[in-house]
Amino acid sequence: MQLPDTLLQQCWFLAGPTAVGKTALSLELAERLGAEIVALDSMTFYRGMDIGTAKPDAATRAQVPHHLLDILDPHEEFSLADYLRAVEQVCGEIFARNRVPLFVGGTGLYLRTVLRGVLEGPPADWVIRRRWEQFALSQGEPALHARLAEVDPTLAQKLHPNDVRRIIRGLEVFELTGVRLSQQQQQPPRPVAVRSQHVYWLSPPRDWLSARIDARVRQMFDDGLIEEVSRLLEAEKPLSRTARQALGYKEVINHLERGTGRAEVLELVQTRTRQFSKRQHTWFRNLEECRAIEIRGDENPSALVNQLTVER
Repeated sequence: MQLPDTLLQQCWFLAGPTAVGKTALSLELAERLGAEIVALDSMTFYRGMDIGTAKPDAATRAQVPHHLLDILDPHEEFSLADYLRAVEQVCGEIFARNRVPLFVGGTGLYLRTVLRGVLEGPPADWVIRRRWEQFALSQGEPALHARLAEVDPTLAQKLHPNDVRRIIRGLEVFELTGVRLSQQQQQPPRPVAVRSQHVYWLSPPRDWLSARIDARVRQMFDDGLIEEVSRLLEAEKPLSRTARQALGYKEVINHLERGTGRAEVLELVQTRTRQFSKRQHTWFRNLEECRAIEIRGDENPSALVNQLTVER
């Protein structure tokens, strides 16, 4: 399942690690291109998950139209194939207005899906999933990750031991099909002639980004992340497995359910977000369609937009 070549070639992409400054740059780039922004961050799909996802606020969305934000309730699941179908519909609508789709975000898996397509695997088998969830609870997440390494070492190497949802999906697919998920996901790049020529990712200095991440996480807690998670847990329908595994939300849920200290959970979210940013770098570096834009961190957005659009 892929986007049509003619559609993909007209799209622009601005990716990068969390806290790198994509939002400010994307607004200026969108105005320069006559673009509308399409979300490339998986957890911003969920209503009510605002603070922990750094979701664009109402003023930002009023400045430039944004798409695929707040399209799901937190109890719902949303597959890569679902996302790709939604992308195709949204892009068609944007083109009909003579505008340009500008994808903005930091989820490498979703970026690769838009660029290369996705093979739809078997549907969820909740009996298998619950069995592995119980295994993770009783034996621990490292043991679950070790089980995946036995059947799909390539996938295990890519996934953090805390990424329980994707680890279980890897085990589930192998159990159902006998074929490793890593093999099924090996979608090759499209031929150069039919790719988008505007796929960029922002590559900042590591120390600068780490400081930005720590400051952003502190601000999230000051803005009420713990209270946001509490409201989500009190909702009539329980959070989906995907939503519960979201970075920041998972740690705060554990904090609320197990009574760990606020300072401890804040530091844990900072640490895991820095680790996540390193994995984001790996994703973008390994996608040959992506062009790295090295930044110092103090650039004016207008100067960066000029750099991105000079070849247009």
